[in-house]
Amino acid sequence: MQRIIFIFSLILTFTKISSAETIQIDFTPYDSYSIEVAKIDVGDSIEWLPKNEGHNVEFLGGPDFDSLPEKSDLNAFYSVTFNLPGVYLYHCTPHGNTGMLGLIIVGNDFHNLKNIENIELSRTAKSVLSRLIRIAKSDS
Repeated sequence: MQRIIFIFSLILTFTKISSAETIQIDFTPYDSYSIEVAKIDVGDSIEWLPKNEGHNVEFLGGPDFDSLPEKSDLNAFYSVTFNLPGVYLYHCTPHGNTGMLGLIIVGNDFHNLKNIENIELSRTAKSVLSRLIRIAKSDS
C-alpha cells in the first residue's frame, strides 16, 4: 500500500511540474510591455524578452517584499518563477516614471493589493497602475 501511495505522489508531483506554464513578455518599441497584466498560477514562470533595447524589469512590490526577484540587467533575457500568490508590480527602471509598468496576479490572489496601490509612483505611473488594476479586477 505504501508503494502505491508513493507512486501516486510521484505522478502528482510530475504532473504539477509538467503543467506549469511559461508566459513570454516582450519589451516593445513603445516603452511598454507586450503584456501589461499577466494572470498566472503558482509555479508558473514569466520570461521577458529583450526585443527592443533600453529596457529591463525591476520589481517594486509583491506579497513578500523581502523575497522579490533581483532587478534584471538592461537589454537582457530575464525569467522568474512565481511561487507565492499575490499581486506583483514591476517597472522598467529607465521608463517607470513614464508609465512602463507591469502587473502580475499569481493564483488570482489580491490580498496585498492595498500595499501595491500605496507604492509611491510618479503621477503618470500612478495613472497607469490604476488602469492595470481595473483590468486585473475585471478579468478575475
